[in-house]
Amino acid sequence: MRSNLFDLDYEELSKVIRSWDEPAYRTQQIWQGIFQKFWNNPEEFTTLSLSLRKKLDQKYIFGVLNPEKDLQSNDGSTRKILYRLEDNAAIETVLMGYTDRNTVCISSQVGCGMGCKFCATGNMGFIRNLSPGEIIEQVVKAAADLGQNGKRLTNVVFMGMGEPFHNYQPVMKAVRILNDPRGFGMGTRRFTISTVGLIPEIRRFMKDNTQINLAISLHAADDLLRSSIVPINRKYPLTELIAVCRQYIQKTNRRITFEWALIDGVNDTEEQARKLSNLVGDMLAHVNIIQLNPVSHYGGKPAEEEKALKFKKILTDSDISCTIRLRRGIDIQAGCGQLASESN
Repeated sequence: MRSNLFDLDYEELSKVIRSWDEPAYRTQQIWQGIFQKFWNNPEEFTTLSLSLRKKLDQKYIFGVLNPEKDLQSNDGSTRKILYRLEDNAAIETVLMGYTDRNTVCISSQVGCGMGCKFCATGNMGFIRNLSPGEIIEQVVKAAADLGQNGKRLTNVVFMGMGEPFHNYQPVMKAVRILNDPRGFGMGTRRFTISTVGLIPEIRRFMKDNTQINLAISLHAADDLLRSSIVPINRKYPLTELIAVCRQYIQKTNRRITFEWALIDGVNDTEEQARKLSNLVGDMLAHVNIIQLNPVSHYGGKPAEEEKALKFKKILTDSDISCTIRLRRGIDIQAGCGQLASESN
């Protein structure tokens, strides 16, 4: 079986090239071909010898994602692509266009084992981790699509299907490859990894001391409520989670984003807003509020606009940085918490 070329970092590819008795500069030519010119077929690498192209074709496949469905939101700003993988599993990727940036929301797993009550991916359960190449190819395809329209990919967020820190090594390898200035060259500050709060991996991330942005899916400010909607809280309760977040900020001097899906009558109350203020009020943090996106298996409803504004005001009155995010791609099930292996 052929291996996925996207799974290799520069040094691994260089080792292969040396084993074929090819000059070292061939690695750079291949790297630039896949990450800058977005070539996905050996025949496109006309700078390489015919014999090297044949070896590449025999040993490697240039990506494994097969686009099965491609949906565009009514407002034209959001696309959702369902990719079928080699083992017939499927993932979804979302590309969002803004006035000043273009962001791709990528998946790190097929399904998710965290079981957050309001999340369609969590309702699937965990199926498998993605390889670094399967993660990387989502980004490369998004950049190639944008490039055809004279646009540039500016941001990558690990907020699609899966818990990124549950697949830590492949996720971090993918970022390292995409960051490599010899190829794709995207700055680490343009990546954001979102986690429900896996404390050992947050500590590991802290030790890695990267410039990658960290986001925590919080959604509740006390253990009883959080455990009822984010089950992992039973293993990693809020006291421990907030403590490690404080350690992270102290060590890295980087801001953490706390994400909050605002659910009508559940976590949109003044009491929850005040508890959240007490929890994070003295931290280098930003609270990102988004009114709940509907999913078929969960009966909760998005908080009303008036409640969202009141919730935000309580936070801002406590000098906590806070925004209410614009809900995007709801009509094509592309919003946060709506991704699953079957696309409508």
